[in-house]
Amino acid sequence: MAAAAGALRRLVRCGPQQGLGRLRQLRSGIHGSAPAAVQVTVRDALNQALDEELERDERVFLLGEEVAQYDGAYKISRGLWKKYGDKRIIDTPISEMGFTGIAVGAAMAGLRPICEFMTFNFSMQAIDQVINSASKTLYMSAGMVPVPVVFRGPNGASAGVGAQHSQCFAAWYGHCPGLKVVSPWSSEDAKGLLKASVRDDNPVVMLENELMYGVPFEMSEEAQSKDFLVPIGKAKIERQGTHVTLVSHSRSVGHCLEAAAVLVKEGVECEVINLRTIRPMDVESIEASVVKTNHLITVEGGWPQFGVGAEICARIMEGPAFNYLDAPAVRLTGADVPMPYAKILEENCLPQVKDIIFAVKKILNI
Repeated sequence: MAAAAGALRRLVRCGPQQGLGRLRQLRSGIHGSAPAAVQVTVRDALNQALDEELERDERVFLLGEEVAQYDGAYKISRGLWKKYGDKRIIDTPISEMGFTGIAVGAAMAGLRPICEFMTFNFSMQAIDQVINSASKTLYMSAGMVPVPVVFRGPNGASAGVGAQHSQCFAAWYGHCPGLKVVSPWSSEDAKGLLKASVRDDNPVVMLENELMYGVPFEMSEEAQSKDFLVPIGKAKIERQGTHVTLVSHSRSVGHCLEAAAVLVKEGVECEVINLRTIRPMDVESIEASVVKTNHLITVEGGWPQFGVGAEICARIMEGPAFNYLDAPAVRLTGADVPMPYAKILEENCLPQVKDIIFAVKKILNI
């Protein structure tokens, strides 16, 4: 501010033409810096990604329940039906098995469909199409028939929707060879991963989170570009640390960062890894972090048995990073029960910030 004020005072002492020239220089100096990051919700980031990919490639289309005239159950596809019409944004009957089969068949025929499930709990109605038709065809055709389809929608617990609508399917789909499985947390994750998924020649399952849709994140100038992609299979270190590694995906990444912000006041530096991709998993980034911190905690909303955390712990045990652990790895997961409906029971069934803080202190023996 002082520098700008001084420059303006000097303008007063200049002649008209010289002063005008200096004013232009001052203005260009003020506005010539890189634009600040903007706040974008996860919902709007997904909408941007869909719009950009539909515009970029005429083979891309979106189908699902209420995605067109209603703008989507969660307004992810807002405005797209009016812009692209009935042939690109297609409302379907309430028949997951039917419209998922249409999407898989269209992908085999050379199109690039995006198949939206109103919730991934409903994908159980179509799991034969996802597992047996989409994921295996490239292998069974000796590489001759790719299936470039994206299955996307909200996954995991929401709030007060009961046991049948609160499941995390990361481990379910991550178990299956032939699928790629991504799980975004931030707006940049959501936009970059969706665009990368649409362009990928393999079937991709994109597990979003309903409670994250309305959350705003800073989006960098790079991420605002139409060419921005987040590579599938690469984790992101959201926070550097030296004492313990916290590995998570989706909404739980935010809980880990909140816990890390509390623990740093007590002298504990947590390294927070946002997986971004469940399959193929970026084990190398996790190993490198464990070698540095010597402690590992995984955090997820899914059930404990055969879960994402269980796989991470097994991979660390089987690899070179195991020799660097100073304590057994710890899993924080959802409770091993169907999700209760009552609010307080639901909260106690999912890892909270206080649970992460407790686990960190216990593993570090403080």
